[in-house]
Amino acid sequence: MATGTLLGLVLQTAPASADSGAGTPDSAGPTTLQERSSGWTAERMRSATSLDLPDVGSGAVKDAGKAVPRGEELRIPPLVGGEGDKASPEGGGAWSGGGDVTETTGRVFFKYGGKDASCSGNAVTSDNASTVMTAGHCVKMQGKWHTDWTFVPGYHDGEAPHGKWSAGKTLTTPQWDAGEDMDYDVGAAVVKPLDGKKLTDVVGGQGLSFNAPYNSTMYAFGFPAADPYDGEELTYCSGRAFQDFLLSKDHALSCDMTGGASGGPWFTEFDEASGTGLQSSVNSFKYNFMPNAMFGPYFGEDAQTLYETAQSS
Repeated sequence: MATGTLLGLVLQTAPASADSGAGTPDSAGPTTLQERSSGWTAERMRSATSLDLPDVGSGAVKDAGKAVPRGEELRIPPLVGGEGDKASPEGGGAWSGGGDVTETTGRVFFKYGGKDASCSGNAVTSDNASTVMTAGHCVKMQGKWHTDWTFVPGYHDGEAPHGKWSAGKTLTTPQWDAGEDMDYDVGAAVVKPLDGKKLTDVVGGQGLSFNAPYNSTMYAFGFPAADPYDGEELTYCSGRAFQDFLLSKDHALSCDMTGGASGGPWFTEFDEASGTGLQSSVNSFKYNFMPNAMFGPYFGEDAQTLYETAQSS
């Protein structure tokens, strides 16, 4: 049987109410930068680990053989920047191109199973100017919501140049919430204001694309923290994506990123000069026997509904 491994996680949330299908309720009021920074110190962030997670077998896809529901294609532009593809395919390496992606993409830190852990995430254009997209297993895993969930955009070498943003609410798709179906491994967080400012007013927001075609040129970003990476710098892969031909309906991309990259954004129409694109997936899992291929869920109707719920929260 084909098996695979999830890439890693990190977050802050309390259990959802029985009928919500989402993570934490909003907690009272914004906090200051000093208050936010006291918990996740540079040392604590550097020592957070990407967890060894369960194998992904055939049971991880609940509706194997069925396509992820798709509606009419929807493209939401980034707040600033242009479009276009420029790079040759890359299997994985440090991003040195600069641009908005260095500010919108960040590490996610949280408590899971009593341990500090990390994932990746991305700030997106949203009505509430406070929405972060990530993987479903970066907000909830094995039936439990992660706690102490914090997003650090622009993270590098233990630094938080744009602050540490605590989640007031985390959410995931109904399919991941109910049964952790890998085809729907998408999560979101709504972060609280920091020093009276909202997230995308500070770092900008990437665009999004839902119900788009497969087999497009895509760029994947994240902060892999398992060997040979250390989680301290933004890493990327790029090339022509293909559809998973084994268990899932995911996108697939040649990529050697490791644990901790989970939840990092995949972009179509990515422009290297401006560092902007349309987020169309997230880093999700790898098959054990295909270490150089990354898989990310298709952003269909359920991912779109998740985004719309988050941005209206």
